[in-house]
Amino acid sequence: MAKGNSYGAGPSTRQLRVGELIRRTMSDLLMRGEIHDDDLNRMSITVGEVQITSDLRVATCYVLPLGGKDGAEAVKILARNQWELRRTIGKKCGLKHAPELRFKVDTSFDRMDETRALLNREDVRRDLDKPDSGEPDTPEDEG
Repeated sequence: MAKGNSYGAGPSTRQLRVGELIRRTMSDLLMRGEIHDDDLNRMSITVGEVQITSDLRVATCYVLPLGGKDGAEAVKILARNQWELRRTIGKKCGLKHAPELRFKVDTSFDRMDETRALLNREDVRRDLDKPDSGEPDTPEDEG
């Protein structure tokens, strides 16, 4: 089997390293207001994660504006400035080929809140607090 074609395998070290480099660089660009768009510079945007394809040609950036509101608008503004962001990231990161940037709203904070709420439910808390005897939960045979 060809290298890197295993099903269920996670991203390679190179993908993770390049994705994190792009995430940091994009965060710095947005924080410093280095992109020439007044709408973008008025927003405070968090770049939560960047996932990059195995061929390093497409980077999906998960972003969220401060306060979590107007996520769709932030994605639209970032997409409008995609070429300038791509060019600047390519220069600052020293990448031979800057990947195409795609933007999505980061929903990981919402999922964390949902998980926290689920774990705080009374029935779940009761199950979690139950002492574990180390044996499976099966009825004991009498006889």
